[in-house]
Amino acid sequence: MSIWDDDQPMFNIGVVAQLLQVHPETLRIWEKNDLIKPTRKNKQRLYSNNDLRRLKFIHQLINDKGLNIAGVQQVISMYSCWQLKSCPGSQLKNNPENVNQHKPCWLETGSHCLVIHDRADLCNSCEFYQVSCQRQ
Repeated sequence: MSIWDDDQPMFNIGVVAQLLQVHPETLRIWEKNDLIKPTRKNKQRLYSNNDLRRLKFIHQLINDKGLNIAGVQQVISMYSCWQLKSCPGSQLKNNPENVNQHKPCWLETGSHCLVIHDRADLCNSCEFYQVSCQRQ
């Protein structure tokens, strides 16, 4: 058990911007577009370690994958654990059992999401899905 709470807000916007090598206004824009929700204390934004992990993931999607904000919104909407304080975690790349190989974990670099069947129950209950399956 860790003595640190990864969801404890600790870093102000200046520190986080410096760590990510982005302008503080970039972080404000990401917040305005609901990509991140830092804690507010006395009108000051405070970020946790998990917020930093989320921001690094966003930064990677934008800079390495070439996504815009709308694309990032679509990607993070597929992560049911995005805003959870206790994400169920991930599985390392070299252990492909029970992971979604096409869904990198935002929480832990070099790992994959444990959730394999994201929203499958919603798809299976969809009338369009059922009709198209009957045709095949």
